[in-house]
Amino acid sequence: MTTGMTTDCPNCGTTCAVPAAHLADDSRRIAELESQVRILTDKATAAVDKLADYEDELRQLKTTQSSYASNSLASTSDSALPSNGAKTVQNRFSNLLGGRRTSPSPSDHARRESDLQAALVREQDLRQEAEGKLVQMNSEVEDLSAQLFQQANEMVAQERKARAKLEDRVEILERRDHDKRKRLERLESAIKRIERIHNVLKT
Repeated sequence: MTTGMTTDCPNCGTTCAVPAAHLADDSRRIAELESQVRILTDKATAAVDKLADYEDELRQLKTTQSSYASNSLASTSDSALPSNGAKTVQNRFSNLLGGRRTSPSPSDHARRESDLQAALVREQDLRQEAEGKLVQMNSEVEDLSAQLFQQANEMVAQERKARAKLEDRVEILERRDHDKRKRLERLESAIKRIERIHNVLKT
């Protein structure tokens, strides 16, 4: 029986000869699964990176909201100053705010935070899905490997049985051939005796 490779069984350690024809489909399937595992691993890594970015941006938005709330409280306190200093304070704030951009409103921050949280949930779902597929692919690879070893063991057992049967058949044929040779030798010996007797009778 022609074999393409030998493998060691993970359970018993027996070296098994596996025909290449039986390995072609399983090897191709394992290669495809390993490629998909690598792709899913890359996707899961990218999802983790995105999650980290979203979490950083959420923390930054919360910090900005806190700063905005503090500034709003300060503005309210300043508006309650005595009337004789209100104009001076107002002028100072006008000068300071004149060179700055207008800060986003709380509603903009809330909307942005909501969008980020939704994106975060989506990325978490995608990561869980990728991890689930990764586990499934690994399980399929392990199952295929186990099937390969099982098939190899079965083929080795069948080969041993066929070899034993063939050896028995050869032994039987050799014994028959030996018996035929003995009978032939006896026949030849009998013919020679007959010829000797015939020659004696002629004389």
